[in-house]
Amino acid sequence: MSKKILAITLSCLALLALTACDAAPPSSTSNAKGTKIGKTIKIGLNLELTGPVSAYGSAEKVGAKMAVAEINQAGGINGKKLEIVSKDNKSENAESATVTTSLATQDNVNVIVGPATSGAAAAASPNATAAAVPLITPSGTQDDLTIAKDGKTYDYIYRATFIDSYQGDVLSKFATDHLKSKKVALFYDNSSDYAKGIAKRFKKVYQGKIISESTYQSGDTDFQSALTKIKNQNFDTIIMPGYYQETGTIIKQAREMGITVPIVGPDGFADAKLVELGGKDNVTNVYYLSGYSESISKKAAAFAKHYKRRYGQEPSMFAALAYDSVYMAAEAAKDAKSSKDISKGIAKLQNFEGVTGTMSVDKKHNPIKSVTVIGLTKGKESSTTVIAAE
Repeated sequence: MSKKILAITLSCLALLALTACDAAPPSSTSNAKGTKIGKTIKIGLNLELTGPVSAYGSAEKVGAKMAVAEINQAGGINGKKLEIVSKDNKSENAESATVTTSLATQDNVNVIVGPATSGAAAAASPNATAAAVPLITPSGTQDDLTIAKDGKTYDYIYRATFIDSYQGDVLSKFATDHLKSKKVALFYDNSSDYAKGIAKRFKKVYQGKIISESTYQSGDTDFQSALTKIKNQNFDTIIMPGYYQETGTIIKQAREMGITVPIVGPDGFADAKLVELGGKDNVTNVYYLSGYSESISKKAAAFAKHYKRRYGQEPSMFAALAYDSVYMAAEAAKDAKSSKDISKGIAKLQNFEGVTGTMSVDKKHNPIKSVTVIGLTKGKESSTTVIAAE
C-alpha cells in the first residue's frame, strides 16, 4: 500500500463515525441514537477562542459559563448539574467541524453551544446532525444555516439570534422610518457571505435611492479611495454590512475625511473593538443592530448588573446570546434522557424569556424575536430603538 493510499484510508477511517469518503451530502435527519444524559448534563462549547473573530467566541464562552454557574448554583436541572466541555475552533470552519465530531463522539456532550459565526456553524451542522446532538449557534445569522442540502430543516440545528435577511429588512426600516433617509450609500464586505446576504436583502427592500454601491475585502485597512468616491455623492446615510475589524477603521477614516452622516450597520458592529478601532470621538451618529440591550427588560438589566459585578465590564450582545443559548438548552433538558430529547425540547420552546428578548422557535428552528438598534455617541450607547418582529 502506497503512502498516499494509506493516508487516504486513515483519513476515511477517522471520519467513519460521522461521514464516509465520497458519501452523499448529509441530510437533515439522523438515525444515530444520540448521547445519553448521565450524572451531569454535558454542554459542549465549540467557539472561536483564537483567530480573527476570537472576540465573539471569547465573549460567548464567558456568557455561557455565567449561565451554567447560575443554573448549578440554583440546583441544576432536576437535581443534575451542568458540565461544560470547551474547545477552540480557532475561527476556522474545518476545525469547527472537527471540534463538533470530537465533542459529540468522544466527549459525549448532550448539546453544543456555538460556533459564533455562520461559516463555522454551517461547517459544524452536518456532524452535529449525524451524531444526533443538538447545536445552538448563539449568533450565526446566515439564512439557510438551519436548512440542510435536502431542503429540509435540520433536526438538530438551532439559533438564538435573527437571520441575515431580517437584518436587511430592519436596516431598511430603521433608515427609512427613524433616520428619514431617502438616499443612501451602500458599502459592504464583498468577501463575506454574511455581509453580502444583508446587502442583497437591503437592496431588495429599501424604497429610497441607493446612490452609491461600494465594496471592500476582509483584511483591508485603507478605505480612502472608496470613501472619497462616496463623499462626492449626494447621500444622507451610509449602510455598512460587515464586521467590526474593518468597519471600525472605515468609521475612523470616514469621520476624519469629514463624512458626518449616520452610519448604520448589522450585528457585526457589536463589539467594543469597533470603538477602539474607530476612536471614541469618531464613533458618533453610528447605529447597529443588536440582539441585546440592558434597557429592553428588567431581566436584561439584572443580567447586565450581575455580569458587570462578576466580570467588571459591560456584557456584549455575544455574551448575552450565549447566556440565553445555555438557558434554552437547560429549559429543553427538563425530563430529557438523551440529546435527542433535548433537541425535541428546543424545537418546542415558546415564549421563552431570555435576556435578549422573549422568543419562540419556529418551524425552521429560528427564533421569532424583536431587534434592538443601538445608537452610539462618542463610543457610548446613547439610544435604543426596538424594531418589533413581523
